[in-house]
Amino acid sequence: SAGHASSLASPYNEGMNQEREFDIVIAGGGMVGTSLARLLADIGTGSKPCRIALLDRVAFEPDKTLFHVQPGRYDPRVSALTQASKALFSELKIWRYIADMRQCPYGEMHVWDAEGTGSIQFRAHEVHQSDLGSIVENSVISSALYQGLKEQSNLTYFAPFNLTSVKRDESGTLLIGSEDGSAVRAKLLVAADGANSRIRQLAGFATREWDYGHDAIITTVQTEKPHRAIAWQRFIHTGPLAFLPLAGDKEQRHCSIVWSVVTSEAERLMGLSEAQFNDALTRAFESKLGAVRCSDKRFRVPLRQRHATEYFRDGIVLVGDAAHTIHPLAGQGVNLGFLDVIALSEELHTGLNAGREVSDLRILERYQRRRKPHNLRMMWVMEGFKHLFAGRTPATVWLRNFGLTQIDGAGPLKNLLVRHAMGME
Repeated sequence: SAGHASSLASPYNEGMNQEREFDIVIAGGGMVGTSLARLLADIGTGSKPCRIALLDRVAFEPDKTLFHVQPGRYDPRVSALTQASKALFSELKIWRYIADMRQCPYGEMHVWDAEGTGSIQFRAHEVHQSDLGSIVENSVISSALYQGLKEQSNLTYFAPFNLTSVKRDESGTLLIGSEDGSAVRAKLLVAADGANSRIRQLAGFATREWDYGHDAIITTVQTEKPHRAIAWQRFIHTGPLAFLPLAGDKEQRHCSIVWSVVTSEAERLMGLSEAQFNDALTRAFESKLGAVRCSDKRFRVPLRQRHATEYFRDGIVLVGDAAHTIHPLAGQGVNLGFLDVIALSEELHTGLNAGREVSDLRILERYQRRRKPHNLRMMWVMEGFKHLFAGRTPATVWLRNFGLTQIDGAGPLKNLLVRHAMGME
């Protein structure tokens, strides 16, 4: 039943006698929520640790800590982890789990325009780095994070917990209810429950949002030629197409693709046979890696940009996709979420060391001041890219091709862009 508490060290112990009052409750057992839980492993004042709860609507499964990679079989959902995100996982001592499972560091990114000759190449060695980032399956990241949670003494894990209500009781604490009638109390509630955040809706956070009119088609493909650990992105007027290199294949012939297209085109592509889809994909990618030989099951995700006008209110704070969702153009979405939880964790540690409560407005205001401008800037950059590459007038095509070529030849500017994309600026 919903609301069962379990220790990750012995995940099947579903006793109900655990303490149900917590300093911080994190709703959402995805990559962002579990990262925050790990960052709060040692939070507290003096010898008194903070009590943390992690709520997940999905029942605990052994695969969360025992994910087995299979040669030639891949999770269709992947993330392009920046250097900043990789540094976070190293700090949490879980990067070794990811490296042991499967990750593909990429040393170059090639970007070009479908309607012209403009192109740009980003290379890690130009900014004195071993790689630009790593393509990692989401299931691998989650598995590594749960390995870390098993060792965390200040954490109670509730799963499944189907959150239905958030109320402030007479004592001033938040009462978070589950559909089975059970509840937990929190001084601070962190909404890490995704783009369609139930907490954001229940608490009445305002958002600015709009549909892109695009859907992302996501799948894994096998190509004729090796990817050579290069990330590829082609801008087509119907939307960008990315080929992201995957590890675990000595011949380097597997890529994760994210093909962003207008909705009507997405419907057509989803209706094609595998052979027809592979042909269409090969043409759209200009056969850069030869023919697409086979493709896995396709998934279609409607794209919507969304941003909360405020990141906190009444003891509730938003992180990750609950606060902002952007176009998957540069694979930056989850990295922004990781930067959110790094900032929130740092402000909570600083605030508690100064003798403040976890829900103190000064802590939450500092978090919002650090993250909101950066997230908004990234959203507007993505929106600008989308409109720039959707334009088909001769002047627009010439301008963007000229711009790409000029930036590619301008070392300092290009290096600044790549360092920013890597989370190093």
